[in-house]
Amino acid sequence: MSSGQPPNPLHGDRAPTLTIAQVAERTGLSHDTLRYYEKAGLIERVGRSTGNQRRYQAADLAWLEFLLRLRETGMSIADMQRFAALRAAGITTVPDRLAMLREHRAELADRIRALRRNAAVLDHKIDHYEQLLLDELEYEHEQQGSDELT
Repeated sequence: MSSGQPPNPLHGDRAPTLTIAQVAERTGLSHDTLRYYEKAGLIERVGRSTGNQRRYQAADLAWLEFLLRLRETGMSIADMQRFAALRAAGITTVPDRLAMLREHRAELADRIRALRRNAAVLDHKIDHYEQLLLDELEYEHEQQGSDELT
């Protein structure tokens, strides 16, 4: 199905690409971080334009977004590099990648449980301090009432 638009002569039949600035804007990563991710092997070498500027494909952006989820869930750079290397090695590494993700998910579940326990303790302490403030206000109000009687 055609979009009704003529093909972009700069890209021929290839899918449109994104500049490093566009990817930075979409992901929230800085240009330096994007370059680091490439140098560190987290993303495969990004294609270049005739002017030697990085040109990211949609697949690159999807992979970056997944890496961000791994980072936000606490996966170390070293583990992310290991996962990226397995991914680059192909389909035969799917069992290893699956095992890594399952292990990471279990660790994440443990951290979530710990965070919930900590949140409950904080909620209890917040309730305690709010009650102290209410008790203090009641006491002050009672004192003002007794001062008026004397």
